[in-house]
Amino acid sequence: MIQQYVDQALRRARYDKLDNNTYVAEIVGLQGVIGTGDSIESCRDELVEVIEEWVLVRISQGLPVPEIRSR
Repeated sequence: MIQQYVDQALRRARYDKLDNNTYVAEIVGLQGVIGTGDSIESCRDELVEVIEEWVLVRISQGLPVPEIRSR
């Protein structure tokens, strides 16, 4: 179930290349979910970990997890 959520969230990811040739990505609609890396792949890998941790923290604190719908 978390993997499906992560997959849907990744479809909303916005990636930017920074001036220092690193990458940053955020998920539209998931406040505070940001990943960084030296390559797109490492940025995406970090983003996956951040999404998973973000969901688990919200669940453990009894906070709602926003629904992500397919586009």
